[in-house]
Amino acid sequence: MKDFLIRSFCLAAVILILAGYNQVLKDRSKDEEITKLEAQVTKLQQEKEKTVDIKGTYPDGRWEGRAKGFGGMITVLVTVENGTISEIEITSADGEDKAYLSMAEDIIPKIIEAQSADVDTVSGATFSSTGIRDAVSEALKQAEQ
Repeated sequence: MKDFLIRSFCLAAVILILAGYNQVLKDRSKDEEITKLEAQVTKLQQEKEKTVDIKGTYPDGRWEGRAKGFGGMITVLVTVENGTISEIEITSADGEDKAYLSMAEDIIPKIIEAQSADVDTVSGATFSSTGIRDAVSEALKQAEQ
């Protein structure tokens, strides 16, 4: 009978130790998940801080910028109203191929939406869209001075 009680006690101790170990593993897993989520939240907050309150960053007016495109210089006129980019028009692009320039103009709504010239170029019209983007960037630099 004494052996039975000792073995029962040992079995109960092993069960309790295993249950405790499983709980430690669950807690550790939860802590790791919390750490990952906190890192993601921090990263998202930092990204949000970079883009928060874009409006009002530029002085109102019309600003001209020039940059090299595929076939020559591209000149744009950027209109800023209420601190935001409201319109971008290409005023000169004499050396540009019309087909590429037409495709490159797709970058204009992207710039207006982003309120920044920091957007991807248009595939298939990379040099022309880079020219538009760089000309807008130059115009915005003038606006900020």
